[in-house]
Amino acid sequence: MDTTYILLQQYWWFIISLLGALLVFLLFVQGGNSLLFSVARTDQQRKMLVNSTGRKWEFTFTTLVTFGGAFFASFPLFYSTSFGGAYWLWMIILFSFILQAVSYEFQSKAGNLLGKKTYQFFLVLNGVVGPVLLGGAVATFFTGSNFLINKENMTDQLMPVISSWANNSHGLDALLNVWNVVFGLAVFFLARILGLLYFTNNIVDDELQTRFRKALIPNTALFLLFFLSFVIRTLLADGFAINPETKEIFMEPYKYLNNFIEMPVVLILFLIGVLLVLFGIGKTLFKKAYKGGIWFTGLGTVLTVLALFLCAGYNNTAYYPSSADLQSSLTLANSCSSLFTLKTMAYVSILVPFILAYIFYAWRALDKKKIDVNEMEEGGHAY
Repeated sequence: MDTTYILLQQYWWFIISLLGALLVFLLFVQGGNSLLFSVARTDQQRKMLVNSTGRKWEFTFTTLVTFGGAFFASFPLFYSTSFGGAYWLWMIILFSFILQAVSYEFQSKAGNLLGKKTYQFFLVLNGVVGPVLLGGAVATFFTGSNFLINKENMTDQLMPVISSWANNSHGLDALLNVWNVVFGLAVFFLARILGLLYFTNNIVDDELQTRFRKALIPNTALFLLFFLSFVIRTLLADGFAINPETKEIFMEPYKYLNNFIEMPVVLILFLIGVLLVLFGIGKTLFKKAYKGGIWFTGLGTVLTVLALFLCAGYNNTAYYPSSADLQSSLTLANSCSSLFTLKTMAYVSILVPFILAYIFYAWRALDKKKIDVNEMEEGGHAY
């Protein structure tokens, strides 16, 4: 195979991995919304929380759409298999995000029929469903999904369908695997941690600040329980390996542990990421006046998730394994776009740093004034 083609496949898997890592960090919006009725006691406090996340929800939604679009363009067979086959799972995720967008815009509209509390409940629903199901979907990169691939169907004029789901659950069967649920819960509690750290940095209110720090303790304990359980199990389990000569998929003992050992840079990224996550949490808990934990924990989240994605796709690993038919598993080589498409997209990706710079600029502009009671009472644009 052309070396350039291989490099472009790996390059685009890195871009996909980075977008996925950024998406998990931006789930602090969902994590924060899931806390509306647990850390806030009054309508005014809930209003501050909603307006804090309301400044950033577009970033999360846009990154989710970009993540899906980049997958479609660079690895279309994954897109058609997962988004097309496991559509109930993805439809529930997307519907919860649509509910979120509607809730922000309509909860304070005069005369809305459902009432503010109903829309706030929708925000909480998205805050729970979004992270849990997204985490469960990502976990299938390590545990497998029930699909079949038959490229010979391309010649069938009546049904030229390459991929199909092996059962009628269309993705909901992912929730029957306990390890997918475990990782989904790990992402959920991580999102809540990020939400609490973001609120700590963004909201000026002594009573809420105390509650934010208090809520960090149980959420961190539960995150560590589920995250470490999933990571330890994954490192000790058999993984989906590719024979580089025959392209045959086979089960390799300790595959993901071997990936980390054979890719020390990825291992270092993972370890640094975990340490940064814990540092941001620990400094916020033990230093009362400190409010910058979101940046350390946020960067640590990006590095940790990036390393997990790279571990799932690099080093002759099937990144989307099939539990129905091992040889149907998707790899970087058998699911990617053409050389021309990947090369053209690589030129377009040069714009990514400029987009990130704009996001940074917009973030800074939105955060110039912190959220407090006075701002909520002054009027103007408020959710």
